Amino acid sequence: MNLEVLVEERSAEQAFRVLLPRIVPDIDFEMRVFRGKTDLLKKLPDRLKGYAGWIRQGDVVNRIAVEELEAWFFGDIPALCGAYPRIPASLGGQAKYRDPDAIRGGTWEALERVLQARGYHPGGLAKTVAATEIAQHMDVDANRSRSFQAFRDGVRRLVSGDTSAAAE
Repeated sequence: MNLEVLVEERSAEQAFRVLLPRIVPDIDFEMRVFRGKTDLLKKLPDRLKGYAGWIRQGDVVNRIAVEELEAWFFGDIPALCGAYPRIPASLGGQAKYRDPDAIRGGTWEALERVLQARGYHPGGLAKTVAATEIAQHMDVDANRSRSFQAFRDGVRRLVSGDTSAAAE
């Protein structure tokens, strides 16, 4: 089996290169990186039509992460602390970070504020660097982000041959 993942930017690609082998070990995967959300959404209909011509029913799971990748990082506070030790372990207990997929004002901006408040990325969040550093510490089975859980569980069902994965 070969898994193909479409991502909107390089930071997501870097995170997935670390996370996918942990989610579904021993599965080959390819990344299709787009130049932002607009590019991905523009090209997605044609790509899906192309897949329809050569993929059997049940071999596709669609997961569109509505929240940004950074919500997945807030879903694993120990990973944030592992990558950036000055981040307090109590961060996840703060009301605004308890539900990583509901962080107001943008998760990218929130992550940048949290990191900069502790002296990291003072010139602006280097998303690709942060994605790589944080993903290396993530526990894919303990993430609190519902969107991450939906992605992880859907990919695992697909790989296991569970046809209900496509119906969600």
